[in-house]
Amino acid sequence: MEKIDILKAATDWAKAEVYSSTFFIIFGAMFILASIGFWQLGKSDMAKAYIIPTIVAGILLLAVGVGIFYANNSRVTSFAKDYKIDSTEFVKTELIRTEKTIEEYNLVVFKIIPSLIVVFSLIIIFIDKSNWRASMITSIAMLVMILFVDSNAKTRLEFYNNQLNLQVEQVKD
Repeated sequence: MEKIDILKAATDWAKAEVYSSTFFIIFGAMFILASIGFWQLGKSDMAKAYIIPTIVAGILLLAVGVGIFYANNSRVTSFAKDYKIDSTEFVKTELIRTEKTIEEYNLVVFKIIPSLIVVFSLIIIFIDKSNWRASMITSIAMLVMILFVDSNAKTRLEFYNNQLNLQVEQVKD
């Protein structure tokens, strides 16, 4: 069995999360640019109704992206320190954290977000107001982008969690 370099695995995972955060930032910037476009070019009531929802979605996505960027960027440097202090405790702590996060992904990203998309879709069908429709369409677009990014993040986290579990098994042997 090949020995796993768990510090490298942890660092690679955190760096991938930092890279992934840029997608939230890019999507956030795109929503803000769309809002500016609706503000400058929108002539119809529907186009004007998109101004506020798209800027709010853009700001939310930017906040999420920047938050993930800074949280995981600091992890990249702290992993090495924590691992050198106590590698066994590092693996144990990371296992607990990754398992908790995977459970959160399963609930929030793969149950709550799809449910919200369904509810927002129904609102679009049954409410014939421009502001409501623009808000729901923008919310659906934002949630789909979150699903896109977080489904990849969950897969990376599961791979990292498997590496942590293999590390625990190697220590037992």
